[in-house]
Amino acid sequence: MGKVHPQALQLSPNCSFTSKQETFTLWMKSLVLNGKGCTVFDSSGQIVYRVDNYNCKDKHEVHLMDQEGNGLFTITRKQYKLSRFWEGYRSPATRNDHKGPCFRVCKTYKISRGGSTYEVQLGLDKNQPCNLKIESITGKSACKIADEFGVIVAELKRKKSPCGVDLGEDVFTMVVEPNVDISLIMGIVVAYSLINSKM
Repeated sequence: MGKVHPQALQLSPNCSFTSKQETFTLWMKSLVLNGKGCTVFDSSGQIVYRVDNYNCKDKHEVHLMDQEGNGLFTITRKQYKLSRFWEGYRSPATRNDHKGPCFRVCKTYKISRGGSTYEVQLGLDKNQPCNLKIESITGKSACKIADEFGVIVAELKRKKSPCGVDLGEDVFTMVVEPNVDISLIMGIVVAYSLINSKM
């Protein structure tokens, strides 16, 4: 049976920014019995992030945590008029923090070739907004996250074994480019997954 993760260099747990391209494995399962969420492994197979919703009846809020269970982001569903979106608040700050959310992810309803587009607003808590864009491919569980200049900063796709066999619909590879905040990208990926009911 193939392993869910490859053997490679290990990410330092003290550093949230990448100094080189990093590869992660996302398993869209919670470690909590009967919970909803996902587990993220680094390239050496160590758990680096996890997402858990301890109250399965409440799908409006999830928590992104590090390997020790420390909260990194609280991600909440919001609605304004007819639009729905997800916002990420840095932990231990709360939704009532006057700084506002660190990021917001919403689906845009523009017609694009073969997929959907999502808008990501960053820096809302610092009054220095900038945008990212998520492009998903219709019929495939894959997406690319690009900056405002179109440069890819992260990519998510179905994980395959070394011989090319899919490891399942709930196992993904995430590649994050250098000089990117990994926990922020992970929070954005969680919000994207929640919008698409993958968690």
